[in-house]
Amino acid sequence: DGHSPPGLGRLGQAHHAAAGPAGQAAGGLSAMAIQTAPADGRLGDPHDPDDARMSLMEHLTELRNRVVKCVIAVAAGALLGFVFYQTIFDFLIEPYQQLCSTFDDGQSVSGCRLLATDPLEGFSVRLKVSTYGGIALAMPVLLWQIWRFVEPGLYAKEKRYAIPFVLSALALFVLGAGIAYWTLPKALVFLTEIGGDNLATAYSPSKYFQLITYMMLAFGVGFEFPIILVFLQLVGVLKPEQLAKVRRFAIVGIAVLVAVATPSADPISMLALMVPMVIFYEVSIIVARVLLRRRKAAEAVAT
Repeated sequence: DGHSPPGLGRLGQAHHAAAGPAGQAAGGLSAMAIQTAPADGRLGDPHDPDDARMSLMEHLTELRNRVVKCVIAVAAGALLGFVFYQTIFDFLIEPYQQLCSTFDDGQSVSGCRLLATDPLEGFSVRLKVSTYGGIALAMPVLLWQIWRFVEPGLYAKEKRYAIPFVLSALALFVLGAGIAYWTLPKALVFLTEIGGDNLATAYSPSKYFQLITYMMLAFGVGFEFPIILVFLQLVGVLKPEQLAKVRRFAIVGIAVLVAVATPSADPISMLALMVPMVIFYEVSIIVARVLLRRRKAAEAVAT
């Protein structure tokens, strides 16, 4: 109309024509909103830390929703574990049955059973086995919920490392638990023989499942060692050169840590955990050097 201030879009002109000074003010605000919108047309992504920040209540609500989903997943897994309890039980008791096959009293593997000394022990063992099985079955869901909770706070370059780290951590944990399961029969044989021939072997279900659970957990967590080292090097807390210089002290520290963390305290299990951790120590240095070189090369190209 010849009186509209320059630089306003059609929305600002409409406000100017309709309401005079008030329209000009509203139009100016609209123009500012239009002009400050991203060039790609996005109005803001709540999952992008550059675009939005969640309030404390929103964080708590999001955390509650994720926790509820995790609890539901574990409950569903525990229900499946309760239904398929016998299958899980047979899998977990296999190392003990291998121990029985070494006895000279003519006891068959099929007759090798755990000794329940409490009327309620059978029910409590079923609940524990079902719960542990439920957590194992729900692990993919748990990891996914954790990832979805922390994802909005990560930048693109951090997300690039996050998925490989999560997948590697899961694979290494399963590998560590598998090695613990594989070494357990040998550990049981050692622990039985070291007590002498005057001891009769009859494990209670609670003690046995506590041992096998702690063994698999200790090995699984121990196999996360390279993930932690690589992460600390990528964020700058540690440097590959530092780890290489203190290699001897690190090996001694690993030996002490393994001796304390291994529940069975037998040399077979300790070696089965210590040797991979020493190898992982060296591998983490190599991997970190490669990733840091790639990062420097990418930064050089960007500049």
